[in-house]
Amino acid sequence: MAQKAAKTLATRNAATLSRTHLISAALHILFLILHFVFGRPRSLKPYFFLAVPTLAIEYYLDLVGRPKFNPDGSLRTAGEDLNATGLTEYMWDVLYWTHGCIFAACVFNDRAWWLWIVIPFYSVYLAYTTVMGVKKGFAGMGGGSAESDARQGPKSKTQMKKEKRGDRPKQRAVR
Repeated sequence: MAQKAAKTLATRNAATLSRTHLISAALHILFLILHFVFGRPRSLKPYFFLAVPTLAIEYYLDLVGRPKFNPDGSLRTAGEDLNATGLTEYMWDVLYWTHGCIFAACVFNDRAWWLWIVIPFYSVYLAYTTVMGVKKGFAGMGGGSAESDARQGPKSKTQMKKEKRGDRPKQRAVR
């Protein structure tokens, strides 16, 4: 059963990587053809500064996600899961956003490279939400008593009815 899961992962990774390489090659070739053949005013400086690092990301994703086979054709390793969350997901986001920026630069000229500024803002947003999530997770670990937690938490319908009648919830002694 585990071998079936590995084969499925290997097939999915190979298809994802092939599709990504084709899209990336088509966009880069389109940009370079528009720059060199048609002589449209495009600067190569932002292209190399912003698009070439994503080629390194693409190479890294290929390195860790490409399935490897034995000489007899059997699967040696399926590679890492390219649909994993965390850093892998962020790298895909950067790669896809850069593909969009290259396409926009082909259509709208060099001003479209300014769209790339979204990536640092997105990084700050992800870092902020991660820190706040960790902080929220640690908030309930100590410092508060059960009595203060009961007052702050949501109340059930039964608790609200008892309070309305004047009944107070009974506190149990902690042993």
